[in-house]
Amino acid sequence: MRQYLHRFTARLRAVWPSSWRQQITRSGFGYFVAVLIVALGTFASGNNLLYLILAAMFSVLFISNFVSRIVMSGLQVDVAIPVHVCARRPIRCLLRLKNSKGWMPSFSIHVTGRKENGFDSALYFPLLPGGAILEEAVQAFFPKRGRLRERTFQITTRFPFGFAERRELVTLRQEIMVYPCIDPRPGFELLLASIQGEIELLQRGQGQDFHRIRPYEALESWRHLDWKSTAHTGALQVREFSQEDDEGVLIYLDLDVAHAHHAWFEDSVDCAAYLVYQLADRRRKVQFRTQEIDLHVPDQCDVYTILKYLALVDRKPGAAPGIPDKTNQYQIVFSADAARMAGLGWAGGNRGYGGGQILGLDAFATAHPSSVATSDNRKKK
Repeated sequence: MRQYLHRFTARLRAVWPSSWRQQITRSGFGYFVAVLIVALGTFASGNNLLYLILAAMFSVLFISNFVSRIVMSGLQVDVAIPVHVCARRPIRCLLRLKNSKGWMPSFSIHVTGRKENGFDSALYFPLLPGGAILEEAVQAFFPKRGRLRERTFQITTRFPFGFAERRELVTLRQEIMVYPCIDPRPGFELLLASIQGEIELLQRGQGQDFHRIRPYEALESWRHLDWKSTAHTGALQVREFSQEDDEGVLIYLDLDVAHAHHAWFEDSVDCAAYLVYQLADRRRKVQFRTQEIDLHVPDQCDVYTILKYLALVDRKPGAAPGIPDKTNQYQIVFSADAARMAGLGWAGGNRGYGGGQILGLDAFATAHPSSVATSDNRKKK
């Protein structure tokens, strides 16, 4: 008997329109079956007691529908999201559920998000007093970069008797800019280490101007100690040099990418975002170029301006790439046609300016940047 009832309820749920605001539960189906049996017995026997029982059972249904409507009315959902959001990185948000009814509380409220909108948490509020606001921490996860304008949440309740589940969809219209993923992937950290090493080699041996002698500070390198001044004063003294102007790193993202290489383009965007963020965090000057923009960090903008651009950037097949600047910046070039970029003089290719690396279509095929075309600046100095 139980198996037949389960099959019967499953078929009714399949036929029942999913767009309706109420969905009958299993206990609700059982109650309707009981009402049907009592109704048949009442009309068959004409017993007044059965009429009273049938009326009471119908009144319970009407009361359940009326109370559930009141419980669901006046509920508002809001989510506080951090200003900077990156793809494929779990972030903690704050969900607020407000009961705008001045005196009437709400009972047994479920709030669920949708995975495609970044929220798949399910929260339960047993009691929400009238005029109150309850807050709960939730975790959001956005699988890809881009702009998200709408977020949908579903509010449900089975109060008071559990015969039906009343549902309401709440859509929040608030723009969220999801940056590319800035977490390291296989090969990204090795690429960053190689860039740091090449820059150190470029700056080595160029000479620095003497600035002053000052007292030693904790955790400083002993190589800069001035022993004569230390012996004269009786305290550790350090020779300080004026820092030369750091030309920084130029990162170029070639947008001329065919549709067949879309996956490689997305990897390049993630790698460029990772390098820009890490180099800026290490207080390196960064110039970021494409066929569309030319941004300098920190002279013109901050790193989040570049990340915001990378969140929305798309391929532009046929766009002609630019030529390198007449500087000695270390250059990182992402291009689906590495030979063409080297021919234009990027990364020191074809007697061009500067030096660096060109990451082509096979750059992300292995866990280390062994397939990257490199140029040695030291041979030009």
